[in-house]
Amino acid sequence: MKSEKDEGKAEKALKNLGKKIDEFVAELKQAGERMEKEFEDRYEELRKSAEKLRQEATDKERWKEVEESLKRAGKELEHAMKTAFSKRNK
Repeated sequence: MKSEKDEGKAEKALKNLGKKIDEFVAELKQAGERMEKEFEDRYEELRKSAEKLRQEATDKERWKEVEESLKRAGKELEHAMKTAFSKRNK
């Protein structure tokens, strides 16, 4: 008879173990879903940041072109002024 009680205890222990494993698997699934969502959110943030940096780099290149054009225009204006005033003084 004692062995029947032992079998009942073993069955109970295995049943509890099974429940705990099921709970653990469910928690792992939830954690995985949260991690996936966080990963997607972070990926989207990084994608937006990369796009912003790309746009800023494009804008910087554009401003460099503008700056170079303004420098050329300034030199041409300086040359024109020197030419206009140097002929006048002669």
